[in-house]
Amino acid sequence: MLSGCYPVLCIDDVAASAAFYREHFGFATAFESDWYVSLRHPDRGHELALLDAGHESIPAGYGEVARGMLVNLEVDDVDAVAARLAAAGVPIVQPLRSEAFGQRHVIVRDPGGVLVDVITEIEPAPEFAAAFGG
Repeated sequence: MLSGCYPVLCIDDVAASAAFYREHFGFATAFESDWYVSLRHPDRGHELALLDAGHESIPAGYGEVARGMLVNLEVDDVDAVAARLAAAGVPIVQPLRSEAFGQRHVIVRDPGGVLVDVITEIEPAPEFAAAFGG
């Protein structure tokens, strides 16, 4: 039986990425070493872990930094979070915008190059409403 599920991102600078998620999104450290940091959000227990891409626990030939993925973080007020991130100098790779499929979001880059899609759900356009079960 599945007892947990969370992403582990291979990163070059674990400390810098951990600081980013703690400072900008309120994650707390659950475990920390120089090569691995496990983060947990105190509000709902969401987890995210960061692993040094060169660590020996990664099978040979697979020690690459995370690329080609998005970490989605859903928030209550993406407009406020986007303004705060911009003021803090966080690199914004896609400006704040609303999508017909039911999201208002901004995409930023963390220190390791991972894209973070910060999202607030909005009412989808009629052509997408039927795609949502429930």
